[in-house]
Amino acid sequence: MGKINTVPIKRIKSVTKEEFLRNYYNPQEPVLIEDLVKDWPAYKKWNLDYIQSKAGDQIVPLYNNEPTKGHKKSVVPAKKMKLVDYIEILKTQPTDLRMFFYNVLQKMPDLTKDFDYPDIGLKFFKKLPVMFFGGKGSKVLAHYDMDLADLVHVHFHGHKRVTLFSPDQAQYLYQVPFTVHNLETIDMDKPDFETYPALRNVTGILAEMKHGDALYMPSGYWHYITYSDGGFSITLRAFPRKLKTLGHLFKNLIFMRNFENAMRYAFGQKWVDYKERSILERLNRKYKSIS
Repeated sequence: MGKINTVPIKRIKSVTKEEFLRNYYNPQEPVLIEDLVKDWPAYKKWNLDYIQSKAGDQIVPLYNNEPTKGHKKSVVPAKKMKLVDYIEILKTQPTDLRMFFYNVLQKMPDLTKDFDYPDIGLKFFKKLPVMFFGGKGSKVLAHYDMDLADLVHVHFHGHKRVTLFSPDQAQYLYQVPFTVHNLETIDMDKPDFETYPALRNVTGILAEMKHGDALYMPSGYWHYITYSDGGFSITLRAFPRKLKTLGHLFKNLIFMRNFENAMRYAFGQKWVDYKERSILERLNRKYKSIS
């Protein structure tokens, strides 16, 4: 077993619009901004108790790290549960159950009064503020976002660790064909370099996040997340402006996702096994000789 090479992310207290565009957005460099949201009401109000008090009777889909098998679509919930009950679990015990892409505007519009969109030069898509919840010890598979948005990811209640990988690192990450994630058999905290030798070439950018930290993740950056405590985050999205990136976005949303689900429906586990075997064999042929 080994350890992924990482370098610490650049941390700053605050940033002007001009500084952000010049130093981070234009060169597509990630950064953690500690004081970006301290003026938000959410900075003082948001914790698990507060969200729980607003949850009502709504039922939410929850996901774990079990791979989806056979003819199932690539992303299906492990179970459904009342949000108030799920948050109680997050407050009291470790769990691998996670909730992602929870649309605040639709599901809990009162929360939109507690945050704003920072004036840093990004053109945010204001109809899609989304939240992510995770229990202590839960992990999010290494992936990049299919819509290729620039992301401002703000964490609340506790701590979590985010490891970022620039798009040029994808060649080492064992990305499963026709998906946006790597092999689910890889433990990115304790990678087996004998089985996955290409990972020796990876260098990640490590961000240790606490309550109120805002992480800028440029378009196409991979991220792997481990929750140190039960907590949650909100992500504000700015969709890409470059034509090449927009073309890649539509290819992902229209072709790749539908093709993957159609192949799973038609061929089931044989399709999944074939893809995973092919990427493993291809990268290992290339990098075992180098290592």
